Amino acid sequence: MRKVRCFVVILIFVGGLLFLCGSAVVPENLQPQQILEKAKNSDIIIIFNSGGWGNTPFEKAEDFGPIVKEIQKTFNEWGYNSVVIPYSRTKDSFLGKIAGAKDFLNSFNSSSSILADEIEFLVQNLPDKKIVIAGLSAGGAFVTKTYEKVSERTKDSILAITAGTPFWIKSSDSENVLNLNNAGKDSLAKGEIKTLLLSLLEPPLKWLYARISGENLSLSRLTNQFVGHTYNWDTTASEITSFLAQTITQERNVKILK
Repeated sequence: MRKVRCFVVILIFVGGLLFLCGSAVVPENLQPQQILEKAKNSDIIIIFNSGGWGNTPFEKAEDFGPIVKEIQKTFNEWGYNSVVIPYSRTKDSFLGKIAGAKDFLNSFNSSSSILADEIEFLVQNLPDKKIVIAGLSAGGAFVTKTYEKVSERTKDSILAITAGTPFWIKSSDSENVLNLNNAGKDSLAKGEIKTLLLSLLEPPLKWLYARISGENLSLSRLTNQFVGHTYNWDTTASEITSFLAQTITQERNVKILK
């Protein structure tokens, strides 16, 4: 037992050192020059960031990917070609997640600076294209911080769409930024502390009760999303298409999807 305790203490100590002193572990993303090549035949570049650790592949991001696909479909109906560039904020490894957690606690100061610099490069080299940066939850916070860091001149070429951004991140009031919060029903975005605490405490309490009752339920099956923190196209289509029509299609007479 004493050896186990020593091992746990050492593990915690090493983990703390890695967290405090570890160097940044940069995830692998397309380089700006590669994006230039991939986007040369597109009118709009969509830079996508998922929730959670921000490293879910676009095709597997069931929480926000379907909405981005509908945005692409909308652009296509309006006569615009678009390309989605997934952007990872966290490398999918132990050290990567430690670095990602540190970046999260620092309000994405490091990763947002990197993306902001890359966007500056893209706008300088692709002045005739629009860039849409979109993110869910922690990804929304990342997008917000990135938008803050680009130059005022570059902001004219950028649109930002955030969904469920945590309440402690100050939202931008720019007309080029759309902040979605499920019509005020997202408890994480609105900062409803009591509801958030219940959402965190309910799954382990249900699991404990199930164990006492002799039921075999995994904690992962009981884990719930925060109340109102699930987004889909049906509930966001009107806000998103109105926002895009007012910003991207100012010189075209387009019909807003209902």
